[in-house]
Formats: sequence, C-alpha cells, structure tokens
Amino acid sequence: MNAEKRRIARVQGGWSVAGSKQNNTHKQGNMTSASRSAVQDCESTTYHKSLAVSGSSRPALAKVRSDKGRVPMPTVPIWTGKNIDQPAQSKDKFIFEDPEEEIKVRPTDQNITKPGVYDISLEPSGVSRLRYFPQFIDPSRSEAIFAELLDEVPWKQRYETHNGVQAIQPRLTAWFSDLPYTYAGITVEANTSEWPKVLTYLKEQLAEVTGVEFNSLAANLYRDGHDSIGWHSDDEPIMGKNPTIASLSFGEERMFELRKKPPPNESGERDYTYSQVIRIPIRSGALLIMEGWTQSDWQHRVPKEYHDRGARINITFRVAKPFKNLI
Repeated sequence: MNAEKRRIARVQGGWSVAGSKQNNTHKQGNMTSASRSAVQDCESTTYHKSLAVSGSSRPALAKVRSDKGRVPMPTVPIWTGKNIDQPAQSKDKFIFEDPEEEIKVRPTDQNITKPGVYDISLEPSGVSRLRYFPQFIDPSRSEAIFAELLDEVPWKQRYETHNGVQAIQPRLTAWFSDLPYTYAGITVEANTSEWPKVLTYLKEQLAEVTGVEFNSLAANLYRDGHDSIGWHSDDEPIMGKNPTIASLSFGEERMFELRKKPPPNESGERDYTYSQVIRIPIRSGALLIMEGWTQSDWQHRVPKEYHDRGARINITFRVAKPFKNLI
C-alpha cells in the first residue's frame, strides 16, 4: 500500500470511529438504564485494556490527577521570595541614630576675575565685602608708576617671628605713617618723612573713589615668583575695628588668595582644612578694596609661584589710629 492509500485509510478510520460512537449513542438511547450502565462499563474496560496492550503513554481517562509531590504554586508574587522588594530581615532590630560627629564638607573655591562688588560672607557679626577694579589705573600709566615706586620707596628686608621662630621676610617692605606699626613679632618705627609724589598721587585717587582719607600705607616688593607673604589678617589694633584697606598693585600679575576663618576649637586653634578659598588674579593697575568684617573673618596671602615671574609692587593704604583713640 502506497503512502496515499495509507493516508486515506487513516482518514476513513477516523470517520468510522466517530460513526461508531454516534451509532452507539443512538443505540444507547433505546436501552434501559440498567442495560446502558452495563454497556458503558464494558466499553470502559475494553478501552483501558486496549491502552494497556498498545503501550500508549496517554494517561487513562478514569485516573484522577494527583498533585502529590508537586511544588505548590505561590500565593504571593514570585519575586517576593527573591527579596527584590523586601528588605533583608535581621535578628537585631536596626535603630537609626544621628551621627556623633558632624560630616564636614569644604565649600567650593571661587575665582573672581570680573570687576564688581562681592559680599564673600555674611555672619552674625556682619558682612565681609570686596570691591574689585581690574583696571583702576590705566595700563599705560601703570608701567610708569611701577618704575617710580621701585626707585623712590626706601625698600628694606626685615626679620619677622612666627611661633617663636625668627626668619627673614621673603620680600622687601616699607612703611609710611606717623605711627609705628607692629605685626608678625616686629615693630616698624613711624616714618614721618614726606611721601614721594607718586604715593601722594595714588592716595588722592583713592580718596575720590572711596571717600576715605588714608593716612598710612604698607608697601611690599615681590622681586620674583619666590617672594611671598603668608596667611594673615590686617587686624592689628592700630587699624581699628573693621578697617577699610585699599590695595593697589603694579608690575607682574600675581595670585591673591583669601580663606575663611573657622571657629576656634577648645584650645583656641583653628583648623583650616575645610575653609573656603577665594582666588583673584591681580594684574598691574588693579585696585582691591577689603572692607566690613573681612579682616575679622578672613585671611589673605600672596603665595609663592614656581614658574618665572617678574617683580610686583603692592601698596596697601590704611587709616591708622593712635591706641588711645581705639579705647
């Protein structure tokens, strides 16, 4: 028998089974209930025997399905058992407590390059303010002023004392005032000599802008990038409370830095690890005015630089007051 004939035979056989079932159903309709039950039992027994003989893997229709030995279906979402949305359980109950020590974060450093008025801090004591004028003196005039200052100011290198250690200052200085000036463990005697014309000219220019009649000045000559001045505040008693200090610079550009004073610890020392730093590149002819509580709440410096730098002159104008006027 070829394949086509076998296919037709299978189809016809399927019909015959269906037809047989229909005939049986028709016949059963004419039977009594007792006869019908006997016939059904006979057919069921015959069907099960045929399955056993043929070796079919199909489960017996009369066999009841059992879930014995099967893993029961979860009654909660399946991911619950995987600890996806539930915190890990611990025998010890976790109790949140505030940290014993405050976590300190250093404020972001700032750079000031544009002219303007800057309130760099506001404390219960008051505001610390900077006024920055990058081209207060015209560049064409700045070069001539630098040459005059270099030639006419009586520059001198002095010794200063820090923490009981005496060292030579890494710069040259000069002081013009009717009063002596004590700082960094040294005292500079009063200089009542007539001011050079260039200094008088600068003082008059500042009076027009600030309205302050300055009567004293401290001058610093930084010969190269290795000369510097360390962290300090111009808060000596001779300056009075909340002094206004006007700083003019000529010559090579240098970086001027300020840092915030932290509160002192129990021993009176200050930890500057987390202090904010402000940097200002000071070019020739620039004017920087420090006022308000800047000297009380901030320190400033001109750090060393490890690349070639030419000479720079800085003049800081102040109002010095006799000690009896400060009481």
